[in-house]
Amino acid sequence: QVQLAESGGGLVQAGGSLKLSCAASGRTFSIYAIAWFRQAPGKEREFVAAIIWSGGSTFYADSVKDRFTISRDNGKNTVFLQMNSLKPEDTAVYYCAALGGYYRDLSRPISYDYWGQGTQVTVSS
Repeated sequence: QVQLAESGGGLVQAGGSLKLSCAASGRTFSIYAIAWFRQAPGKEREFVAAIIWSGGSTFYADSVKDRFTISRDNGKNTVFLQMNSLKPEDTAVYYCAALGGYYRDLSRPISYDYWGQGTQVTVSS
């Protein structure tokens, strides 16, 4: 099994930046992709960004393209989400998710096998 631990959330003013971290442990060799999702109150869980665990290809939702960057560390056990030019509509609980084994639609929550507990990001006006 894979365990995911998010950190880095907090309160930031509009236009500011935050960097989230997702540390993966356990059976990490089975991971195909790591993604960030977010969920605001009253809304469905929304795809933010994904990275292929070994190859490094990245994918972004249109709403965060050119503002957010997903990356991995040298050891490939931690994934980051650098968030710049934050907007109030970015306010949500951000979740790290791992897709195990093989490719499937990266934008769908149902595709993912493991989830972190989430970290709150609040962007004030």
